[in-house]
Amino acid sequence: QVQLIESGGGLVQAGGSLRLSCAASGRTTSRYCMGWFRQAPGKEREFVAAINWSVGRINYANSVKGRFTISRDNAKNTVYLQMNSLKPEDTAVYYCAADIDRGTYYPTSTEHEYDYWGQGTRVTVSS
Repeated sequence: QVQLIESGGGLVQAGGSLRLSCAASGRTTSRYCMGWFRQAPGKEREFVAAINWSVGRINYANSVKGRFTISRDNAKNTVYLQMNSLKPEDTAVYYCAADIDRGTYYPTSTEHEYDYWGQGTRVTVSS
């Protein structure tokens, strides 16, 4: 089992920044891929970004490229999502997820490939 705990959400004005954290515990290994997804009110959950735990390969959704940065701290078993230039359309509940058998392959954006999910942290961007 793997436990994922997100933190760092909140209310921010458009153009502002937030940094989300996701701490992983339990049966974590270097084969993991960690991803961020989000779900806005009334919409389906969508991919945001993902990173290989071991080699650091990164995948971003087009909607966040150039504004969001995903990174990881292997020593802390924590993945981060730095969100800059936030827009009202970034308002959503953000979820951290773990794909436990991705290895060094390119991080997937496919939701059902992820095996474990956090409880989510809410981000609200006011205009």
